[in-house]
Amino acid sequence: MSTIRTPSEESTPPIWRTGAEQPWDPEDLAIAQGKYPTPENIARARAELERDGAAAIERTVP
Repeated sequence: MSTIRTPSEESTPPIWRTGAEQPWDPEDLAIAQGKYPTPENIARARAELERDGAAAIERTVP
């Protein structure tokens, strides 16, 4: 990922954002993983979010 920086920004490091900076629902994670939001997939996504937190999002949404 590249970013265009102005001369005044060259001394300031860029701020990178990931999808994990916002709250995610288990339904959202299941859909982002390409799965239908069935009760089973939602339960699996909920467990993954509880276990791994933001890492679960970052693995799925680069």
